[in-house]
Amino acid sequence: MAVKERVRIGGRSARIQQAVHEAVRHLGAETDRDQLTVPQIAAEAGVTPSTIYRRWGDLASLLADVAVERLRPISDPEDTGATASDVRTFVEQYVEEMSSPVGRALMRDVFSPSEQSYSGQCANFTRQHLSTIAERAEARGETPFDIDEVIDHVMAPIVYRLLFGDRELTLDYCHSLLDRVQSLPPAR
Repeated sequence: MAVKERVRIGGRSARIQQAVHEAVRHLGAETDRDQLTVPQIAAEAGVTPSTIYRRWGDLASLLADVAVERLRPISDPEDTGATASDVRTFVEQYVEEMSSPVGRALMRDVFSPSEQSYSGQCANFTRQHLSTIAERAEARGETPFDIDEVIDHVMAPIVYRLLFGDRELTLDYCHSLLDRVQSLPPAR
């Protein structure tokens, strides 16, 4: 089992993490993911391979950590003024971002086997966005929707289709999933 270092904000540890993350992004843009190696990333970042192994344990965990950082939301979901359109807009933006080749690669990295639950962190990002939308609904006097119902009946099928690609993911399909959620107000 790998020993995980605590990351101090702004310290040497944070600088190393930033350098390694940048090296992964840089090399990932130039090299097939299957050809990335820890020694290659370490050389690019200016650290030793043992630094990477000590902090992340293995390549899969490092790639998952980089993916989570890239998937971390930088702002709240768009406020359209109504719950149904807030959720619809969120789902449309999610599908657009995650169905891209980069989005699919990031999702695969997050779900790769590792000691930490990187996929749980991404699930929390989605839950936080939906919670923000539900809180806005309540503040506007609208009935808030059931977040778990949206996750189970909208987000889960979308993620499944993105990861396993057994069906084309269209906005019509996503809208049909939203239309089935009982706790959401009807789309205008």
